[in-house]
Amino acid sequence: MKSIARPRDRRRASAPLETRAYDMSNRAAQAEATRERIRQAAVALYRERALDGFTLDEVARRAEVTVQTVLRAFKSKDQLIMKALITLAEETQPIKIPRVPGDAIEAVTIFFDLYEEVGDFVIQQLGDEPRLSGLEPELDAGRQGHANWVEQTFATQLARTSGASHQEMFHALMVATDVYVWKLLRRDQKLDRADAEAVMRQLINGVVREA
Repeated sequence: MKSIARPRDRRRASAPLETRAYDMSNRAAQAEATRERIRQAAVALYRERALDGFTLDEVARRAEVTVQTVLRAFKSKDQLIMKALITLAEETQPIKIPRVPGDAIEAVTIFFDLYEEVGDFVIQQLGDEPRLSGLEPELDAGRQGHANWVEQTFATQLARTSGASHQEMFHALMVATDVYVWKLLRRDQKLDRADAEAVMRQLINGVVREA
């Protein structure tokens, strides 16, 4: 005669499955927490040193894991760097447009707000671009964003020109508001922000007057 499993027996039989499911879920959560710790360590390290000082050993030390764990989570150093750069890019706020078209004072303030926050990081990326081809799409998007901003911000001034004069003014405004101008004034010449902004405004006003 076949025995019939009691309800209590069925519950006991299913318990190991529930335990295994819990263990798998717990391991997945731990793996994700480790991955996030590695990513944050990579972001912090890139902010400090860019590519020249970016090593998997240092990332692993900061994340309190082994290099093998880092590679299991992100496959390669380049993939980890790109993940860090994507994270940093996502943290950057979109640039504003001046409330009054053509207002050079507000335009310069907006640019300095941006550059004071991410200018050093952008300079790092531009320096790393020749060695890390994956940076090109992101930096190209930034270059196009800068061009669009100049066209919208100085639409009033640009509308007064046409043909070659229009292109000359546009390119001159691109140069006057470039991140390397900010770096030259704030980092190389060590001007305070107010004086550096005054110089950029003079550059913009000189371009407009010349046109």
